[in-house]
Amino acid sequence: MRPLSLLPLLLLLAAGCGGPDKTAPVSGRVTLNGKPFAHAAVLFQPVATSGNNEPGPGSVGTTDTDGRYTLSIVGKGTKGAVIGKHKVQITRMVEESDPADDRPKPFKRPSPRRGRDTQMEFDVPASGTDSANFSLTSPK
Repeated sequence: MRPLSLLPLLLLLAAGCGGPDKTAPVSGRVTLNGKPFAHAAVLFQPVATSGNNEPGPGSVGTTDTDGRYTLSIVGKGTKGAVIGKHKVQITRMVEESDPADDRPKPFKRPSPRRGRDTQMEFDVPASGTDSANFSLTSPK
């Protein structure tokens, strides 16, 4: 009879635990001054709301030579992004180099001059999208 007395407590604990985040596939294209923006990191960070202070993990993708990208959940490796409103940051990637040998290192890092303050937002629909497109212009 003792195991049955623990059942209501276990049900309450399970109800309070956050389940997996609801995600949807997201891809799109980034252009800069009307041309494909290649080798850029595209970062989506879910926005907290008054009813949800922990909206879930962010997502990231890298543009190809045509400016196209597909997002994956950070730390999970699964494709997509959490459903809902996101802040979007797009940052050019530059190769690290070693001044001693002038050979590129095998990793990339964000450029320190671009993408720190973003005003872009995107609402990820429950059905997902393949048209999360961004047209950027560089200051003249």
